[in-house]
Amino acid sequence: MRTVILGKTGIAAPQNGFGALPIQRDDMPTAVRILRRAYEGGMRFFDTARAYSDSEQKLGLALSDVRKSIFIATKTGAKTPDELHSQLEISLKNLKTDYLDLYQFHCAGQVYAPGDGTGMYEAMLALRRAGVVRHIGITAHKIDVAEEAVKSGLYETLQFPFSYLATDRERALVALCAEHNVGFIAMKGLAGGLISNSRAAYAYIGQFDNVMPIWGIQRESELDEWLSYMDCTPTMDSEFAAFIEKERLELSGDFCRSCGYCMPCPQGIQINQCARMSLMLRRAPTAAWTTEYWRAEMEKIDTCLGCGRCKSRCPYELDTPELLKRNLEDYRNVLAGRTVLAK
Repeated sequence: MRTVILGKTGIAAPQNGFGALPIQRDDMPTAVRILRRAYEGGMRFFDTARAYSDSEQKLGLALSDVRKSIFIATKTGAKTPDELHSQLEISLKNLKTDYLDLYQFHCAGQVYAPGDGTGMYEAMLALRRAGVVRHIGITAHKIDVAEEAVKSGLYETLQFPFSYLATDRERALVALCAEHNVGFIAMKGLAGGLISNSRAAYAYIGQFDNVMPIWGIQRESELDEWLSYMDCTPTMDSEFAAFIEKERLELSGDFCRSCGYCMPCPQGIQINQCARMSLMLRRAPTAAWTTEYWRAEMEKIDTCLGCGRCKSRCPYELDTPELLKRNLEDYRNVLAGRTVLAK
């Protein structure tokens, strides 16, 4: 397996990173066991965030004794320098460490820069000078923000969604990072669960020698898949290329990535699932999505207030209320035995 060097950070690790968001849904013993197995299997880059409930604590408990052999990236959603320092202290305590390899502004809505009046970049810079933070990164869901961050020259890494469903502009973003020697950390390599072929997903991302994918792992069976690729690494070939092209034709377009930034909904609609129900019906056994539970959840779409909060919060600028309506129409068609689904 290729070793990726994350741009100017010099961080070098196998191109098989661990995304620690899902382990917040595991109990402590299960999470610790999964993380330890990931390390023993060769994973060295671990990404978490202060916002992921107890994910940092689990990582600290599992891997503090091998701290110098791994790279830890975490994130802060702070909006002020005081809040940044407060969150950092909590992260360091949780992770049982006195430094972070990479500290990232989480889901940034703007590119923090010196002199912008927020003091945020200056605070991060001071932490780097003190050695508490070794490298400064930024994560984004809006591509305008991502492109600005890369071109600014202020950030050593960018974390952004990337998979074989990426658009031309998103692929150009990877090239832009290479041009500016900015490490690219790929989140949502499985497009929020829409991609089910992990071999194809890995083979696609493996073509980019400056990209570190962080696979969201919750179950040992999922970890087994990614660890199996350490020695038997999938590589792009004509078969994968044909499969991916078919997938793109079916899945590309205005689809919900299930990031959840649109939530909570005042009417309790599970937007991050209901807004992509049409696609899930195509990709999973219909019975899994037509239970009484999901019927009730989908019917909540009819209670939409039209407040527009979800639309204003969507980092992909989707017309979320309209997307919900289309998915409800498709869902009702399936229940009625009309199985033709609109894209």
